[in-house]
Amino acid sequence: MADIKVSIAKPIIGEEEIENVVEVLKSGMIAQGPKVAEFEEKFAEWVGTKYAIATNSGTAALHVALLAAGIGPGDEVITTPFTFIASGNAIVYTGATPIFADIDLETYTLDYDTIEDLITDKTKAILPVQLYGQSADMDKIREIAKKHDLLIIEDAAQAHGAMYNDETVGSMGDMACFSFYPTKNMTTSEGGMITTDDDELAEKAKLFRAHGSNIKYKHDEIGYNFRSSDIAAAIGLAQLDKIDGFNDQRIANAAYLNEGLKDVDGVITPVSPENRKHVYHQYTIRVTKGNRDDWVEILTEKGIGTGIHYPIPLYNQPIYKKLGFGGSSPNAEIAADSVISLPVHPSLSKDDLDLVIEAVKEASEKIE
Repeated sequence: MADIKVSIAKPIIGEEEIENVVEVLKSGMIAQGPKVAEFEEKFAEWVGTKYAIATNSGTAALHVALLAAGIGPGDEVITTPFTFIASGNAIVYTGATPIFADIDLETYTLDYDTIEDLITDKTKAILPVQLYGQSADMDKIREIAKKHDLLIIEDAAQAHGAMYNDETVGSMGDMACFSFYPTKNMTTSEGGMITTDDDELAEKAKLFRAHGSNIKYKHDEIGYNFRSSDIAAAIGLAQLDKIDGFNDQRIANAAYLNEGLKDVDGVITPVSPENRKHVYHQYTIRVTKGNRDDWVEILTEKGIGTGIHYPIPLYNQPIYKKLGFGGSSPNAEIAADSVISLPVHPSLSKDDLDLVIEAVKEASEKIE
């Protein structure tokens, strides 16, 4: 097996995170406590929303947000099939049905032109996934939602700090959900966050994440144990101080890769429209000649870590076929067969980026 010289992802943990965690451990309060409250307050301020509600994962954040929105059995939620399965599963957890629109093949985000034909009297919400680090065309999606009286719940798991016009991802829908998994642009080791400006949705989210209870031993809903911890929040607070710098470096790395790969035959580099700030959770190319697996094999042989995000549209997942969730999204299927994510994380050196560029060029020369 080839020795990977340039990894596809690398969490950056410094002394600040370690010191914060040690402080929490010494305090004796290691469950949800004052650090979670502080993290929520500062994250809401950073995103530009009134509230932030911490959870123990991004998937839990999506589940809680949908419950708080009143989504349940018999309802439909329109989303993308080109995403990690958590986006769809959170809908399924509520008893609702995911309905799959298509994607824009340039940005890989939800194509607003494919949404409206899917709306029925059962449709309750649109769940755009802000994939790879950039926003969908939210003005058009909001127009559709307003016309049909639908909620918008952003899946912002990959887009911490991304912008659409002058708005921050996480502030454009009724609610938004972030993930702090270790490979994300910022981490709490595991964790998630819901953001919203709506008082009622915030209160319901807090209820559902904590056994349906806002008063100890008094339970108003069937809730879940989706709470965060002060240990996770301690890491998150340190990461929040660094996220803008992390994102700046990702953007610079992506620009360097774009320049180095712009004339490589068979490679389409990432596109970011002028009105959007792409924070490159993933730097994802699309290959247009040969077999994608051949590209990955050559890159691996050259020591370059890669990722395939995502090889199977959700409606083609075995469990979704078993459950009867159908779909037909031609652009999503093209992307699923041809995308490759390359290293872009802030730890990369210029030499690392040059190795990535040279490996892609070599693959292009070898593949017909």
